Amino acid sequence: MKPALLVIDVQQEFFKNPVTAQSLNDAIEYINAAIELFREKNLPIICVQDIEGDRVPGTEAFDLPESLEILDSDVHIHKTYSNSFTKTPLLETLRKLGVDTVILTGYCAEYCVLSTCRGARDVDLTPILLRNALASGKPENIRFVESINDVISYGALKKVLE
Repeated sequence: MKPALLVIDVQQEFFKNPVTAQSLNDAIEYINAAIELFREKNLPIICVQDIEGDRVPGTEAFDLPESLEILDSDVHIHKTYSNSFTKTPLLETLRKLGVDTVILTGYCAEYCVLSTCRGARDVDLTPILLRNALASGKPENIRFVESINDVISYGALKKVLE
């Protein structure tokens, strides 16, 4: 298994709603732990950011929150569709890196994360959701998304990567 960590749509725009902000802040704790683990193992970290309406590069809405430990040196992909593979260089990037498994984190569990999960399957990658590292404006939807996909806890991920 050669995994990459995908951090999907954790952007300032989505912190405006208090419920979503809390969900994102809770998820960021686990996302950052995974980022640290992937850095220790010298595995790829890919930040996916959504472009829509006024949420474009160079705007505060597009920017990452300061609490998210993504670096400029990490791979950055910009998307305009829910599925992070649609009309982006994501698949080509993963192939060049020899990745066969994607660990999915981010926002919104029932939309872009789920679409990207399905997209990964469509291109013969193994998608795995990182438990507690998903966010939603409707937190009850997170458990639904986790119930219909392969999920791994941080502790189990750490053991697998040893």
